[in-house]
Amino acid sequence: MARKNDKSSEVQKWLRVVKSYEKEFAKWEKRAGKVNKRYRDERETESTENAPHHFNILWSNVQTLIPTCFARLPQPDVSRRFSDRDPVGRVAALSLERSLDFEVQHYPDYRATLTQCVKDRFLGGRGTAWARYEPHIRAQALQTFIDGSQVSEDETTPAEAEALDYECAPVDYVHWRDFGHSVARTWEEVTAVWRKVYMTRGACEERFGSKGSKIPLDATPEEMKQAERENPELSEQKRACVYEIWDKEEQQALWLSKSMKEVLDRKDDPLELEGFFPCPPPLYATLTNESLIPVPDYTLYQDQAMELDVLCDRIDGLVKALKVVGCYDASLGPEIARIFTEGTNTDLIPFKDWQKFAEKNGLKGSIDIVDLAPIAAALQAAYEAMEQIKDQVHEITGIADIVRGQTKAYETAMAQQIKGQYVGLRLRDMQQGVAIFATNLLRLKAQIVAGFDPQTLSQIAAVDQLAEADKQYIEPALQMLANDPIRSFRIEIAADSLVQIDEQEEKENRIEFLTGVGTFMEKAVPIIQVAPQAGPLVIELLKFGVTGFKVGRPIEGVIDQALEQMKQQAQQAPVDPERMREQIEMEVKQQLQMENATKEFALNKRAADLDIREMKFGAEQQVAKLQANTERAQLDNDRKSAEGDLERRDGEVKQNAQFADQETRMKTERASFDEERASYAKESLDRYESDTKGMDEALASLVQ
Repeated sequence: MARKNDKSSEVQKWLRVVKSYEKEFAKWEKRAGKVNKRYRDERETESTENAPHHFNILWSNVQTLIPTCFARLPQPDVSRRFSDRDPVGRVAALSLERSLDFEVQHYPDYRATLTQCVKDRFLGGRGTAWARYEPHIRAQALQTFIDGSQVSEDETTPAEAEALDYECAPVDYVHWRDFGHSVARTWEEVTAVWRKVYMTRGACEERFGSKGSKIPLDATPEEMKQAERENPELSEQKRACVYEIWDKEEQQALWLSKSMKEVLDRKDDPLELEGFFPCPPPLYATLTNESLIPVPDYTLYQDQAMELDVLCDRIDGLVKALKVVGCYDASLGPEIARIFTEGTNTDLIPFKDWQKFAEKNGLKGSIDIVDLAPIAAALQAAYEAMEQIKDQVHEITGIADIVRGQTKAYETAMAQQIKGQYVGLRLRDMQQGVAIFATNLLRLKAQIVAGFDPQTLSQIAAVDQLAEADKQYIEPALQMLANDPIRSFRIEIAADSLVQIDEQEEKENRIEFLTGVGTFMEKAVPIIQVAPQAGPLVIELLKFGVTGFKVGRPIEGVIDQALEQMKQQAQQAPVDPERMREQIEMEVKQQLQMENATKEFALNKRAADLDIREMKFGAEQQVAKLQANTERAQLDNDRKSAEGDLERRDGEVKQNAQFADQETRMKTERASFDEERASYAKESLDRYESDTKGMDEALASLVQ
């Protein structure tokens, strides 16, 4: 009876701890829920016709900040803690890095978990994840034999057994409502963490055996309660809420349900992790040293966001009011209204009583249109106010216009560069927080992967594909990974930058590595040829340089092997000074002979080049002379042609002069002819007048 009471008291103790957390974080959870609704733009008045308009700047900021801090999947970076000559540590680090790379790239859980945690960080202010070990077991048929007897196939008795198929280390996203910890001021003071796991009846029985069938299915996630109220059929999908609690002080993990008065299961340090907790410190937004209750980023500029909503709603009203409306004199009939309803381009509307309409000053005296100038001015002022408030929000959040892809035409490149640096300073803390969270989660995964079965780890890391010089260190490297203290002392696990990088970085790193090694070898090979005893020193210097390049790690084993061979050769063949001097003199002579031959070859080549140039110059001179003669002949032909043209032009000029003389004579003759004709006409007129006078006198005398 006392034992039952002890179990019940232990459950009550943890329920009090959970209740204390829920009471402490109730206000934050309510605030985080409102922020998530605002992000999804859920409105209470969504079904009404005159719902107020909103400007969802929260969605805009989150969509900008998430890719700024988490643009690509981080790559595992496992290396020796000290860059010394440690082939076992190097092979162990390489094997673990290849295993982690397979886990991260092959399974989608790491990417999805990081994405969801980063989104929670920028909405509610806290993102949490949980690492676990997941073995996959397969059934294996065994054959049972009797000692000393031969059993045929018909007499074989198969027995079912379990065998390890493969292992993995997934990381789970934990919703911000389903995570909890002991109330503390800082994460270092936290002594217990837990998460809520919603399990079906089958999952409960599979996990907890007979106890699982007794757990009431009376819980659903918080997000499903609203859906249940709208759709009662979902209430049939209720599950059991199991608390998975990890107690750091007792170094044990236990599972319990609020509906039962006993612990469902208990394990002592299940994963044997370095920090015991299976979750990294959460990805927080704004924290102070007095509490682990985060402050969502939205609360820091919610007043400005509300002002944006007010302005957006007013702009909507002004836009609706910005239309051509007015009134007219109804006594004039409906013809005036037809001007706006039926009239099109160049159309005229007939008016019956035009005299009466004209006496009332026509359209000006019959129609009055609403003045849109004040509405347009108010709309312009509202838009300007919105821009000012958005600038305030971006100043608070650290999002400058250069990050949002916007700039101003009058800004110089230096001004944009300064703004970009300022943005980097403001966002660096956010980026570093995401990188640290990803690294801590990757370290938990690495610790679990290091505890895999050696055969599984060898297959995941594909150690059989390593260089021949490294294969001798595979077995001790796997043993070192299984030893937690030694692994922590000699191997360091990290994740590279999460911000988007240039795709050419890997190529540039390899080119830089090959260039550096090639330059070094170009200088070092002659030294080794002259003084072979300096070979080990040269190889050590080469290895010292190679260890600084991540891309050079796979060939470190080859360098180590070459170094050992050179040391063995140096020990097996002692150096004779006299022989060494003769060898050096011979090599110097050979080098001088090669240099002389090279110089002679260069002189001969230069002489041949001069001959070729002289022949080429002579050919060019002949071509130039031929071209000059051709041009001279062409000039002669042109000159003769020009002289003929001049002669023809002289003849034309002379002929034109003759024509001019003839024209002058003709004009003179015409003038003389005109004078004669005028004189003849005068004489004819005088005779006509004299004859007429004579006839008149004769007629008069006859009449008398």
